Amino acid sequence: MPRRSRATAILAAALLALVALPAGARADGDPASDVLLGESVFYPYTPPVSATTTKALNAATAAAARAHFKLKVALIASPVDLGVIPDLFGKPQKYADFLDQEISFTNTHQPLLVVMKTGYGVQGVSPAVAAAAAKLPKPTASTSEALARAALAAVPKLAAADGHTLGSIPQAASTKTSSGGATNLPLLIILIGCALLAAGALVALRQRSGRSTQAR
Repeated sequence: MPRRSRATAILAAALLALVALPAGARADGDPASDVLLGESVFYPYTPPVSATTTKALNAATAAAARAHFKLKVALIASPVDLGVIPDLFGKPQKYADFLDQEISFTNTHQPLLVVMKTGYGVQGVSPAVAAAAAKLPKPTASTSEALARAALAAVPKLAAADGHTLGSIPQAASTKTSSGGATNLPLLIILIGCALLAAGALVALRQRSGRSTQAR
């Protein structure tokens, strides 16, 4: 393949990789703050949580809302899920403090639960709920699925601490899923590699163009 064609192919691959990255991961300042304004749960970008667990967690938060415990849940599996504030990764309470300012208005605080592999953060809840959250076991893994399952177990416990019984809600499948690893690191490595290759290809094309001009 001619050098020019190879360079064009590399550049096209880099552009396609950037397009494939979720829009929120590319440009959003704090993705969860946007999602939680309209939804009850912010799910990690990738890997996705299984459909069964997603349905169960959505049902649990809906049941909590019907019981007048309108809990918002943010699942943070990797720094990518934090947008422009990746330094708060692994610090669930600090992120909960930050996110509370983004989704709460005036003097009303939105009940909020942040779930990371390192534990939980809460805001806008009673002391009894905060105490219950402090006793929750940490997620079993850092995968999106493990975080969602931990949140699913946490929601009825926190609701009960606030004096609400949720009743029967769907449960996640008991079998282990294979929905992904802990972070977006492989994808980020690929994107960085493509960007470097594309930059190198452009430099090579400019140098070749310069030599052709001089030869004339």
